[in-house]
Amino acid sequence: MPERGTAGASQRTVLITGAAGGLGRAFALGFAAQGDRVVVADVNLEGARETVALVEEAGGTAIALPVDVTDLASVTRLAADAAGWAPEARPGASAPGLAPTPHAGVIDVVINNAAIYATVTRAPFTDLDPDEWDRVMAVNLKGPWLVTRACTPYLPDGGKVINLSSATVMSGSAHWAHYVASKGGVIALTRVLAKELGDRNVTVNAIAPGFTLTEASYGLIAGAESYGVDRGSLKRACEPEDIVGAALFLAAPGSDYITGQTLVVDGGRQFL
Repeated sequence: MPERGTAGASQRTVLITGAAGGLGRAFALGFAAQGDRVVVADVNLEGARETVALVEEAGGTAIALPVDVTDLASVTRLAADAAGWAPEARPGASAPGLAPTPHAGVIDVVINNAAIYATVTRAPFTDLDPDEWDRVMAVNLKGPWLVTRACTPYLPDGGKVINLSSATVMSGSAHWAHYVASKGGVIALTRVLAKELGDRNVTVNAIAPGFTLTEASYGLIAGAESYGVDRGSLKRACEPEDIVGAALFLAAPGSDYITGQTLVVDGGRQFL
């Protein structure tokens, strides 16, 4: 198992899937702002490069890498490239800008954020297309499993894995059975991974966001800014930065004795 570099947390490598926009982009900006090197991974490589440009404009360091989280070969290549990445160029690298570093071979933090969300069909469970069910499960549940599997050889002592679930698992959401079931599976997967990786001092936790104001959410519901606000203890909408704060905590040393847990970030709409 790789050892954590002695240079400190400010030079960690943080891999984020689904980072071409939305929460993934917010995660990239948040981790880069505290000095982490960010691997922006997405099937939408153009969007990933836009995220990298925003990180660099803010003075951070990032690289865009393509990935299909449902494909084992793709996630295996992503993990290897991420572990060997540094800002300089290296001849023969499998992606532009790759180079060995003093702590090559380490992925300190993995954030499994890639998911199908706004484009899923809202319909009674009896009317859902089985092919769409399979696609949602492949991206939302199989994806975190495959990405974590591929990254595990590169996780150091004290490594962190953060999976994105959803607060809809706690409340239930009619006409969205495939999405809710996939995110419930993420919580179950998180607990299993926490058990299996605990012997290596790697923590695995999940974040279950409530309805959050991202580009996808604005396209999903009219009046997104006020949706569900009256049901929360905190009478405001959830912003991406609210979820980023939870991820920064779960990736920090202060959470080293927390694993297998699901942190609901929804302004107090639900209590566990």
